[in-house]
Amino acid sequence: MSEYVRCCFRRNNRLMQQQAHQHSSVGKSAAQKKHLDTEERITLVVDNTTFSINPSLFTAHPNTMLGRMFSSGMDFTHPNERGEYEVADGISHSVFRAILEYYRNGVIRCPPTVSVQELREACDYLLIPFTVDTIRCQNLRGLLHELSNEGAREQFEVFLESLILPLMVASAQRGDRECHVVVLSDDDVVDWDEEYPPQMGEEYCQTVSSTAMYRFFKYIENRDVAKQVLKDRGLKKIRLGIEGYPTYKEKIKKRASGRVEVIYNYLQRPFIHMSWEKEEAKSRHVDFQCVKSKSVTNLAEATADPALELDSAGNPLPQRHFDISNEPDVDAIRPIVAAIAIDGEEGAIGGIANPEEIAGSEEPQ
Repeated sequence: MSEYVRCCFRRNNRLMQQQAHQHSSVGKSAAQKKHLDTEERITLVVDNTTFSINPSLFTAHPNTMLGRMFSSGMDFTHPNERGEYEVADGISHSVFRAILEYYRNGVIRCPPTVSVQELREACDYLLIPFTVDTIRCQNLRGLLHELSNEGAREQFEVFLESLILPLMVASAQRGDRECHVVVLSDDDVVDWDEEYPPQMGEEYCQTVSSTAMYRFFKYIENRDVAKQVLKDRGLKKIRLGIEGYPTYKEKIKKRASGRVEVIYNYLQRPFIHMSWEKEEAKSRHVDFQCVKSKSVTNLAEATADPALELDSAGNPLPQRHFDISNEPDVDAIRPIVAAIAIDGEEGAIGGIANPEEIAGSEEPQ
């Protein structure tokens, strides 16, 4: 055998060994994958629908709720009697099936039968980011609306901390427990006459000049988001809207009676009203002076027959009882009456007539 033939033979042997090693590696990885798919898969129950999933999909995203549930040895998750895990309470199976795509490829495609708001609420519940990078939706209007709500919430948080909160603190330091803020644009000029200020109570309002916040409150959806943010921060009696605010004096009218009437120029500007009063009901309680009333307030007195006699403290006095169940004994009281009678005197009080006189008076004349 020549040297060339031996070299060819050794090369073929090496190629065959490499191919055999590759086949064994592929077979081993397939076996491992099959082992993972069969041994480590768990069953989730969502909306009475079962999903068989490998928990490694969830643990790869530890910042999500499912990633936290099925990590750290599943200390916070317990299966039911059938070994299934009931998760995502209140989420439909179609929404959950779409959300599972986020764990597989990082993108959620909103189904046509699912509203964008429902998908957004499910993402918030499961701590999945709802951004333009993670959501694909045919309904652009619905998608942009939800993105605007999230952006409005973040933007109002900035306005609240930097512009509104200092005004609320100033009101609290004065002893007030509510605040009324009017949002002006940077170009608005407020010039009130010191001698003739507006007579609408505007002197108790606080103003903030911010064109950005003025434009923000132009949309009613943003006002709804801002109201929810204030409510989440513990405030109450929240009102947001648009009202007229006096800026400068236009003219002065003098009436024939000598009374001066000042006319101001009003601009329609957004306003925010909120309160942090805790004892709201007690603040409106009127403590009347205790005055003794002559009306019947005692139940026993009202139902008593005859009426009860009360002492100076208003307590009923003990009553004296008389036994009148039997007829009076005439023979017993006759001596008493006879003792006080005046015999032979006309008109004697308490006297008893003589039977002979009674008989004589009855005879006809």
